[in-house]
Amino acid sequence: MKKTTLLKQYIQAPDILVIPGVPDPLCARIAQAEGFQAVFVSGYASSAAYLGAPDIGLLTLTEMVDCARRIVDAVEIPVFADGDNGHGNVTNVARTVREFERAGVAALFIEDQVSPKRCGHMSGKQLIPAEEMVAKIKAAVDTRLDPDLVVMARTDALVIEGLDRAIERMHRYLEAGAGMSFIESPESVDQMRRITTEIRAPNMANMVPGGRTPALSAAELQGIGFACVAHPTALTYTIARAAQTLLRGLRREGTTQASAAAMLRFDEFNALVGLPEIRERERRWHGQAE
Repeated sequence: MKKTTLLKQYIQAPDILVIPGVPDPLCARIAQAEGFQAVFVSGYASSAAYLGAPDIGLLTLTEMVDCARRIVDAVEIPVFADGDNGHGNVTNVARTVREFERAGVAALFIEDQVSPKRCGHMSGKQLIPAEEMVAKIKAAVDTRLDPDLVVMARTDALVIEGLDRAIERMHRYLEAGAGMSFIESPESVDQMRRITTEIRAPNMANMVPGGRTPALSAAELQGIGFACVAHPTALTYTIARAAQTLLRGLRREGTTQASAAAMLRFDEFNALVGLPEIRERERRWHGQAE
């Protein structure tokens, strides 16, 4: 089955789809090994991993596509990509969709922020007119070759124009052909319930530790009516804290022994990244007995 079709089935299933954000192929492999059905390539995690920079629209289209392609190549599960604001006008959106589809992603979203965009939980966001975003969604849907490629519309209007306008915008984006809804940064459970009640499409929740949206479990979000939930920053924050802890200890003590219990062993890591399978294929290709 195509990964695009598989992801659509996961989104339409009764149980909520939990999608961890992964900053690199290694974390994607770990997510797959732990049983997750899909992963999310977020601009936030990619900016941190590849630039050591915040999510303020610094990565270019080709850089983001390269991040996604490497992750797609590392796993068998569907990959959900961050298309930012399409990296420009409607013509740029068309290229964005073509490039991500060639990279093998199963879904991507386009948002209605101006350029340069910024993380949805940061202040100071600005929006393009709804009419311009409608055109971008039409361009995205018309450009995709695989009709099962999920095009999700994201609006950041809630914290700028209010929930009523955000819902109004989303209705227009869905009418333009988007197959999924993402209203960013609801600030209460009541707002979240309104979103899932008034938006008759699969809705995504976004859980950012310390962000604007209440931190709820997958079961709670499913009860509210969300079809999936992304955790775009949790791995990035965890990796950053673990690196701080290890490097402070190494700087202070001159050894990593204090962090040894938190590390994988040499053989464990090699197994995680598939070294035994690679060695088995090498033996087979050389005609050696197993």
